[in-house]
Amino acid sequence: MDLNELRSEIDDIDGQIVDLFVKRMQISSQIADYKKSNNIPIHVPARERVKLQNVAAQAGVDMENYTRVLYSMIFELSRSYQSKCNLESTPLHSQIVDSIHNTPQLFPQSSMVACQGVEGSYAQIACEKMFKSPFIVYFKNFEGIFNAIDQGLCQYGILPLENSTAGSVKKVYDLMIHHNFSIVRTFRLRIDHYLLAKPGVKLCDITEIYSHEQAISQCSAFLNALPGVKVIPVENTAVAAKIVAESDRIDVAAISSRFCQDLYGLNYLAESIQDKGNNRTRFICISKNLEIYPGSDKTSIMMVLSHKPGALYKVLARMYVLGINVIKLESRPIPDRDFEFMFYFDLETSIYSEEFVQLMCELDELCEEFKYLGSYTEVI
Repeated sequence: MDLNELRSEIDDIDGQIVDLFVKRMQISSQIADYKKSNNIPIHVPARERVKLQNVAAQAGVDMENYTRVLYSMIFELSRSYQSKCNLESTPLHSQIVDSIHNTPQLFPQSSMVACQGVEGSYAQIACEKMFKSPFIVYFKNFEGIFNAIDQGLCQYGILPLENSTAGSVKKVYDLMIHHNFSIVRTFRLRIDHYLLAKPGVKLCDITEIYSHEQAISQCSAFLNALPGVKVIPVENTAVAAKIVAESDRIDVAAISSRFCQDLYGLNYLAESIQDKGNNRTRFICISKNLEIYPGSDKTSIMMVLSHKPGALYKVLARMYVLGINVIKLESRPIPDRDFEFMFYFDLETSIYSEEFVQLMCELDELCEEFKYLGSYTEVI
């Protein structure tokens, strides 16, 4: 047989597969109706395991694993279709709908906002990009921001979540496990690092450099070219600039922003010292209350998945089935729980889409635990 004949045979088989698949899904819908009438859950793991064993054995040794993967996907499609046919609102979905209706049409122009560090921090710059006239309250560490939101001291908080060069801010991810909050907006800030020192100081005079650990990581190539210079992490880049400005020494410098140069009366010894020119940090704006503003097209959720092969695959398969794009996936170990991880997903989907509604109503069956972190717009 030549190639065209082989392809023709494949086409005939595909036609049969499609007809049988449609018929299977229609029967699945009838099964869903029966389960609903008799109060039976859609997902029956024991039945699925037996079915996978049977089809794998039927396929033979060479095709066993391929068949398992194929039918795992078919099962996900079937469950998704059954859920869609019998979609019922959940408390979470009702909460989201209420928030959409009750949130003001415009993002607030001014409010009391918690930021980490001191005046001149990148968090302050991001805050002023999101709010026109914010009243900023500074906290020493990230936990202080979460506590301020929990206790109602501030309505909003600004936190760095990830950097395009240095990666995720793990301390923030770890704190997200223990606090209740909602993400209401995000912003990607271009980060341009300067090496700042007192007027008259030269680069060859420097023996110590202060900065935040993320900024240090982002400027590793520049720092590696300074042998013998000690690099000291501090809680914030603006704090680093303040330390240098208030120090009696002339052999210290800070990696900080251009804004801090003018604010603390320093001069720059080198500019744009980050490893990559397109260096951006993504900041999230959090609130104690769930606020969903018009046009929100990104959603963040956290999940605890069972420690079993295929647990993450099943979640991703369901999102793939729904046509929801996963733009961020991060995992962090859960403290005091051996071999258990919290998975963080950033999803790209409109809050008004059917797929979003269906996913929000299906989260319970996809994982052991989940937390909806909010839906929002990213400001660029």
